[in-house]
Amino acid sequence: MISTVVIALDLFTKHLVQSALVYGEHITITSFFNLVLAYNAGAAFSFLSDASGWQRWFFSGIAAGASVLIVYLLRKHAAEKLFCIALSLILGGALGNLWDRITLGHVVDFLDFHISGYHWPAFNVADSAIFIGAMLLIVESFRHKEE
Repeated sequence: MISTVVIALDLFTKHLVQSALVYGEHITITSFFNLVLAYNAGAAFSFLSDASGWQRWFFSGIAAGASVLIVYLLRKHAAEKLFCIALSLILGGALGNLWDRITLGHVVDFLDFHISGYHWPAFNVADSAIFIGAMLLIVESFRHKEE
């Protein structure tokens, strides 16, 4: 359920931004936040975005493989609530970005935070879900487990 909500919210917000902006355009929201339409053909922080195109299928394969592994882990550890919430967030984010890679050849990013002229790389709802899921996995790893 969580993954489905993440995917739906991710695709919906990307659709809204693509409908409102042209590539490279930005709308200033606050002194530290803009909406911008950016495309990322690479991975996190635009890693390999300037490669010749092979990275589209490479990162799609990684996302698909990770998604299969996550579904397996969700079934195996269904009783571990925080672990499953974390994995569900990561799964939703991975599938949201995978959809973009397969259908568009790049990931649509639009959240642009900045301070004093320094910009964090633009990101999207899927990236946020992956980040939050990863942080929850770290928290989960420190929780005491009864043997």
